[in-house]
Amino acid sequence: MNDQSASNTSPNKSWLERISQAFSDQPESLKDIIEILREAEQRQVLDADALSIIEGAMQVTHMQVREVMIPRTQMITVKATLEPEEFLPEIIESAHSRFPVVGESPDEIIGILLAKDLLPLALKGELKKGTVSELLRPASIVPESKRLNQLLKEFKQTRNHMAIVVDEYGCISGLVTIEDVLEQIVGEIEDEHDFDDEAMIKTLGNGEYNVKALTPIGEFNDFFGTTIPDSEFDTIGGVALKHFGRLPNRNDQTKFYGFRATVLNADNRSIRLLKIEKLPES
Repeated sequence: MNDQSASNTSPNKSWLERISQAFSDQPESLKDIIEILREAEQRQVLDADALSIIEGAMQVTHMQVREVMIPRTQMITVKATLEPEEFLPEIIESAHSRFPVVGESPDEIIGILLAKDLLPLALKGELKKGTVSELLRPASIVPESKRLNQLLKEFKQTRNHMAIVVDEYGCISGLVTIEDVLEQIVGEIEDEHDFDDEAMIKTLGNGEYNVKALTPIGEFNDFFGTTIPDSEFDTIGGVALKHFGRLPNRNDQTKFYGFRATVLNADNRSIRLLKIEKLPES
């Protein structure tokens, strides 16, 4: 009984010792560590989810804010000069929880407005333009070049969930949230604003659609009445990846089979969500 128990645990112990040794000997590269961890996963010392999180955490140390930020063109901001009834509809429709507030200039960030601070006053009918400035939280400003691991540490220390991103000239280039950083480690975080798991394609209007990269090509063809071949790829994400010729970044675009595809959600490992637009026939 004891001999059998020792026999069953010795392989795991051996691989755990190798992992420990790899770290204690200061391996020459990140690649060396990842190779050992992947071999451990293949031998079921480490499960696949744990390995994915470890790899994500390691890669975050080499990534910069510019790689995951929400670009300026997609930011939803509140203008301090507007009356509440002018900006409330957009806040409600977006369903976000935090909004940068800008002054006279689009590059003048005067604070962050939290929906949870705003809505109680709105419900009581006590919300006025003057009261908005009293609700603002300080805005955290970070450069595009900041490392994600450093940003995550700052988020933890300050308890902020959002930072405004500026370029080398001090102009606003986007924003980044703690969720954007964590998704690089653990994968996409679904929330109540994502469309449900059963739906692969969501109609936005004006010939635009949100399409999950995992949408089977057959389902895509049925929806759009197209005949995209499925001999090489199983999903529409695979088709898009082929036309990009590389792993694209968020907001990168490509065209295929009469569509324009814009990457809405991606990390350093995969495409997750595309915006698909029908192109006019030439």
